[in-house]
Amino acid sequence: MHLLKLILRNTLRHKLRTLLTILGLLVAILSFGLLQTVVDAWYSGAKAAAPDRLITRNSVSLVVPLPVHYRDKIRGVDGVRSVATANWFAGIYQEPKNFFPQFAIDALPYLAMYPEYRIPEDQLRDFMRDRKGAVVGRKLANTYGFKVGDVVPLKGTIFAGNWEFVVRAIYDGAAPTTDTSQFFFHWAYLNESVRARAPQRANHVGVFVVQVSDVARAAEISKAVDAQFGNSAAETLTETEQAFQIGFVKQTEAIVVAIRIVSFVVIFIILAVMANTMAMTARERMSEYATLKALGFGPGFLGSLIFGESLAIAAIGAALGVALTFPVSDWFAAQMGTLFPVFEVSASTLWSQAACAAVVGVAAAVLPALRAARVRIVDGLRAAG
Repeated sequence: MHLLKLILRNTLRHKLRTLLTILGLLVAILSFGLLQTVVDAWYSGAKAAAPDRLITRNSVSLVVPLPVHYRDKIRGVDGVRSVATANWFAGIYQEPKNFFPQFAIDALPYLAMYPEYRIPEDQLRDFMRDRKGAVVGRKLANTYGFKVGDVVPLKGTIFAGNWEFVVRAIYDGAAPTTDTSQFFFHWAYLNESVRARAPQRANHVGVFVVQVSDVARAAEISKAVDAQFGNSAAETLTETEQAFQIGFVKQTEAIVVAIRIVSFVVIFIILAVMANTMAMTARERMSEYATLKALGFGPGFLGSLIFGESLAIAAIGAALGVALTFPVSDWFAAQMGTLFPVFEVSASTLWSQAACAAVVGVAAAVLPALRAARVRIVDGLRAAG
């Protein structure tokens, strides 16, 4: 109890210095948590991927389409439960900065593969009845104010022309990590329009989403699907949904690595600041440490005082930084719109923040504690005089 009182009094002895150190720790821990959440958001698609879903695309490149009749051959492969088409649309809503994912899909089989998308039954029925109907995610609807019945105009980029869709359904996520920033519409409507405008581009799809009946056979089924189209004009590459998503992340891996490095540089900088604070504290109190030694207190007690003060400052700064991570992350996600479909502070990020604070608290106190433990009584008292 006496030790805790001494630690508290020492912590509050230089209030301004302690306050500034805590403020620096707060900013560092908050910045670290926010940057780690950005990295998590980058990988959110891969983390949310289901093990029973495969993606079949053109082996040359994702931008090269596949004939739609491949769907029947894929469906005939042993172990395949369901197949759905999906086309990346890339339309512009009002202005180019309004980016959100847009997919033309085989509605019923596709949505059946994604049970994490929760759509009211009446809205789903309305969507299926309307060839120009669209399903939008809750986050997307909130971002742009979409409501059921609204007409959404999109200017085509990959598929030229002006397109109009009617919001017939809004889906929610089964979990906070479900992507609710997407826009879905009927592939049949897209194909009909393309056939009228550019017949040579009709009856082609970007990817096939394949659901397998046995996750353990995913690799085997992938090879079997690709074997169907070996030596054809459009060979395929089939991989798990997670591998497909990671492929996108790897294209920007340098950015992810840079963000990770910056997050740890921030912690290193605050470690240097904290170490300097504790070193100043130890130098100012050498005479006190010598007096305590003369009274019979051992090196362990002196080390406990310094370590306790350092950890107390680190704990307060970390607690404030962690507490502020949630509202700052919510604000940041709101500013980013649909750029980060999922932006949730994970438990691993919180533990990492706490671990970094603990490391800073311990590391900053090591050298000052050693110096205090080794101080000679005579030298310390001479310094006091």
